Amino acid sequence: MDLVIKAALVGLLQGLTEFIPISSSAHLELAPWIAGWESDELIGSLAFDVFLHLGTLVALLVYFARDWIRYVGAWIASVRERRIGDDPDRRIAWLLIAATVPAAVIGFALEGFIEEAFHGDSDGARLAIAGFLLVGALALWLADRFVGQRRELTDMTTSTALTIGISQALALLPGISRSGATITAGRALGLTREAAARFSFLLATPITLGAGLYGSRRLLTETHSGTEWLAIGVGFVVAVLSGLMAIGFLLAWLRRRSLTVFSLYRVGFALVIVALVVIGR
Repeated sequence: MDLVIKAALVGLLQGLTEFIPISSSAHLELAPWIAGWESDELIGSLAFDVFLHLGTLVALLVYFARDWIRYVGAWIASVRERRIGDDPDRRIAWLLIAATVPAAVIGFALEGFIEEAFHGDSDGARLAIAGFLLVGALALWLADRFVGQRRELTDMTTSTALTIGISQALALLPGISRSGATITAGRALGLTREAAARFSFLLATPITLGAGLYGSRRLLTETHSGTEWLAIGVGFVVAVLSGLMAIGFLLAWLRRRSLTVFSLYRVGFALVIVALVVIGR
């Protein structure tokens, strides 16, 4: 398959699965194996991964531009005046900062161990991903099915934000899903579906920015051909556009419907992985 087409498909997967709670890491890691693609040096390379993350970052910044302008302005005002007061924007801005810290610390400490234990081109790693997909599916369904929708974004407390932030670190496990973990935690703590998803997306912005900056530290050490840079650019653009669509879709979906369909999808995907491993794919 043409490299540019592969890059576009992987960019599409990144944009959609980064925000819909079905695990981007599981899809990106297993897509080449499921599709039977021959290994190449670009897909999965540092440069490609960094640009895909930057694509989803751009999608977040574009979609929530007004929110971020408001929250950053409120945060600056709170620092200047040394008070939060009863301004909900100032409080949410500080809660986003507080919720980002646990995931950043845990991620930095455990990334190497998780990478070695659960990633790799082996049936054991693939079955581990299937297991995490099933665990995430059950947790998402239970939180959405049995917890009432009582609280909006403006009702969030510090403990709620910190708990959601800690849950974000579970995304280190391939198959759990960053958005799935944070939305599940938000629903378990009583947030409405839309509020849980919105906070999850806002919280993704600093983490995605950090991942992009962290990955780009070695970006200039890689060399690529003109065709490869074209493929990287196409993957980036597709990740931006599909990310924007995924964010809009999920927020609109959760205003009227439950999260059950995503739990069912995760179960189906896990069963496909197990079946392929069993038949020796």
